[in-house]
Amino acid sequence: MSGDGMDSLLDKVQGVFHHDHSRNSSDEIDGDKHSKHPDKFRLFGRQKPVHSALGGGKPADIMLWRNKQISACMLAAATVIWLLFEWIGYRLLPFLCHSLILVLALLFLWSNLSFFVNRSPLELPEIVLPENLCMSFALLLRDRFNQAFGIFRQVASERDVKKFLGAIVALWLVSIVGSWFDLLTLVYLMFVALLTVPLLYEKHEDRVDAYAEKATVKLKKQISALDEKVLHKLPNIALKQR
Repeated sequence: MSGDGMDSLLDKVQGVFHHDHSRNSSDEIDGDKHSKHPDKFRLFGRQKPVHSALGGGKPADIMLWRNKQISACMLAAATVIWLLFEWIGYRLLPFLCHSLILVLALLFLWSNLSFFVNRSPLELPEIVLPENLCMSFALLLRDRFNQAFGIFRQVASERDVKKFLGAIVALWLVSIVGSWFDLLTLVYLMFVALLTVPLLYEKHEDRVDAYAEKATVKLKKQISALDEKVLHKLPNIALKQR
């Protein structure tokens, strides 16, 4: 083989190698944006992408609008239900009964009139809740209730003033927010937040993390100052009184 042929072959091999290397590098950057800044501040201390931090799967896809049709339908349905109950003054039991009446009437008419309109009769699927699903849901509720009772017992029985005051402030803030809205409106606002906040955070996560880092630093300074002036002296006062 001539020298020119060998040089051209080497140039082609190097070109292919550099192309594959650049493509792999771009894929790594697109696949894991967090690997470039492993020590960068992330909200709530997360180390995974937003989709993985939300648990992945269909719930994360709905919250991040990966499937826009399902997310939009769920948001529209929640909005309609909220408008029916809050603005029109509908009640839960009449709403359920009227919905069942409408569904039963449509299914009954479809089943009985299908012969006259040359349509195949509607075959209703047999819906049976699997035992594993019910058991998993019951176990999940049990674990969450046990965890909540454990935290309540820990705060009430231990002599940690910081945890006690933190729990009191958290419950007080929840009571204030609950006084602004009724239960249905609060649930609706939480549902809307689940369908909007994760999406907005994913699009602007770098900017939000930067502001959150500054706010966290300021909050830690305020907490340390409060600890030195007030909280650190409370156990000493209790011991002196004994």
